[in-house]
Amino acid sequence: MLAEMRIQGLGVIAEASVELHPGLTVLTGETGAGKTMVVTGLHLLSGARADPSRVRTDTPKAVVEGRFLLTEAAGAAAAEVAEGAGADSDDDGSVIAVRTVSADGRSRAHLGGRSVPAGVLSSFTEPLLAVHGQNDQLRLQRSDQQRAALDRSAESTVAPLLKTYRALRTEWLQVSSELAERTSRSRELAREADQLRMGLAEIADVAPSPGEDVELSRAVRRLGDLDVLREGSADAQAALMGSDDGESGGALGLIGQARARMAACEDEVLQAQAQRLDAVQAVLTDIGGELSAYLAELPADPGELDTVLTRQAQLKALTRKYAADVDGVLEWAEQATRRLSEVDVSEDTLTELARRRDELAAEVTAAAAKLSAARRKAATKLAKAVSTELTGLAMGQAELHVHVGVRPAADNDPAALVVDGARVHAGDSGVDEVELRLAAHQGAPALPIGRSASGGELSRVMLALEVVLAKADTTATLVFDEVDAGVGGRAAVEVGKRLARLARTHQVIVVTHLPQVAAFADRHLVVDKLTRGGTVTVSGVRTLDQPERVAELARMLAGLEDTETGKAHAEELLATAAAARDA
Repeated sequence: MLAEMRIQGLGVIAEASVELHPGLTVLTGETGAGKTMVVTGLHLLSGARADPSRVRTDTPKAVVEGRFLLTEAAGAAAAEVAEGAGADSDDDGSVIAVRTVSADGRSRAHLGGRSVPAGVLSSFTEPLLAVHGQNDQLRLQRSDQQRAALDRSAESTVAPLLKTYRALRTEWLQVSSELAERTSRSRELAREADQLRMGLAEIADVAPSPGEDVELSRAVRRLGDLDVLREGSADAQAALMGSDDGESGGALGLIGQARARMAACEDEVLQAQAQRLDAVQAVLTDIGGELSAYLAELPADPGELDTVLTRQAQLKALTRKYAADVDGVLEWAEQATRRLSEVDVSEDTLTELARRRDELAAEVTAAAAKLSAARRKAATKLAKAVSTELTGLAMGQAELHVHVGVRPAADNDPAALVVDGARVHAGDSGVDEVELRLAAHQGAPALPIGRSASGGELSRVMLALEVVLAKADTTATLVFDEVDAGVGGRAAVEVGKRLARLARTHQVIVVTHLPQVAAFADRHLVVDKLTRGGTVTVSGVRTLDQPERVAELARMLAGLEDTETGKAHAEELLATAAAARDA
C-alpha cells in the first residue's frame, strides 16, 4: 500500500505532501490545478520514462517520493526485489522509493536509501501500484492487451498451461532452427566436420598426456647433460660414502671416527656432541642412498635422447596447429568433439532431428489446444461477468463478447502449426487471438470495441473489467486517472459504486471531475492553485474535512460552493453515496 507521497518541483506543484490510507481516495481540483502532476509522480515511481519538461521552471529538479507498506502477497514480491537491491526498510517495515528528474533530463532512482536503476524501481512497484489512465483505453483496443485481460481472469488455470506451452515451444523452435541450419548449410558443415575429424584423428594418433610437453623439455635437458650428471653424482657419492677401492673412507667414515673418539672420553660435553653426530650420520646415509638410486635411474641407453626428441617433435607438430601447449591441444580436442556433434549432417542425425522436431510439434499443438480450451471457457465467464457490470454502469442493453480465435500463419512462418486442420501461428502466448466485442443493444451485431464503443463506453468497459478482475489482481494500489471521462448522470453514480467496491479489497486512488464519483470517497484530496505576483502559479494538495468537502462537491456540481442550494445538493449527494456504499 502507498502510505505517503511527497512531490517537489513537478509541474505547477512546488511542494506537496499527502498521507494516504486504505479504501477509496479521490483527488479533485479545477482544470489546470495540477491533478495530472500527481498521476505523473505515480508514473515516475513506477519507473516510467522521465520527461524534463515536467520540471518546474524555477527549480533545478523534480523529486517524487513514495513510502510503501509491504503487506500480503504484493508486498512479499516487492520485498524480494528490495532485498535484492540492498534496500533498507524503516522501523515499521515500509520502504521509501524516490525518483529525481533534473531540468537537463538526467534521472535518478533510489530505493530504501540505495541508488538503483529505474528498472529496479519498476520491478519493485509493479506488484504494488497500477496506474490506469485514458491511454489505457487505447491499449485496451489492442489484441495483446485483451488477451492479457482474459488470462488475468483465469490466471490459476491459464498460467500453468501457458508456462508448459512456452517451454515446449522454445525447445521446438530450437530443434527446428537447428535442423534447418544443418540442412541448408550441409556442404559447409560437412567440410567443417571433416576438418574436425582430421584434427581429432591426428591428436588421437599422438595421444598426448596433460603437461607432457613440459616433462619432455625437462627430460631433454637432463639427457643432454647425462655425462656431467653421472660424473658429478658419482663423485659426490664417493665423497660421502667412500671409494670402492677403500682408499678413501669418505665423509661418513671420518664423521664415524670423530664420533667414536668423542664417545670414548668420559666427558659429558664430548659425549653430547657425539650424540649430535648420530643425526649427521643418518642424514649423510640417506643422501648417499638417494645418490645411488639417482645413478641407477640415469639412462644407460645413449639412444634414449633421440627417442625423447622424436616424441617432442610430434607434440610440437600439434602445438603449431592447435594451441600453444599440450594442455591447449587437449582443450581444443574437447571443444572440437562438442562442435562435431553440432555440425553432424549425416543422414542418421538429420533423421533424428526431424523426428524430434515432429514429436515436439505434436506436443506444442496439444499444449496450445489445452490453452485455447481454457481461454474459451474463461471467455464465457468473463463476458457474462463484465456484461453484468455494464448493466450497473447504465449500459443495460450492452453485452460484451470475448471472442477467442486463431491467428493464421503467414507464408514461410517458422512458427507455424497445424491445429484442427488450420495452419496457425504459434506465438509466445499461444495460437489464440482474443478480441473484445461490444453489442450496443439486443439484436445489434457484436463489433470490436475500438469500432463500436465511444470514449465514455470504453471507460466503463475498462472499469467493469477492473471490477471483475479485482479478485485475481494482487496489485495493492489501483490508480485511475479520469477513467470516468465521457460519463455522467446515473452512470457516474454507478462508476462511484464500482470504485467503492474495488476499494474493499484494494487501495484505490481516483482523479476525477465528477462529483457523483467523489461523493463515494473515504478520503477526499483537492489540488489548489494559487497565483503569486500575478505570474507564478503554485499548486498544493490538501485533505478536506467534512465542511470543505461539501463546498468542493458544490463547486464540482455547478460552481455553487458559496450558495446554500449548492451545499444542500452536495450534502444530499454525500448522504446518497454513503447509503449506497453501506448497502
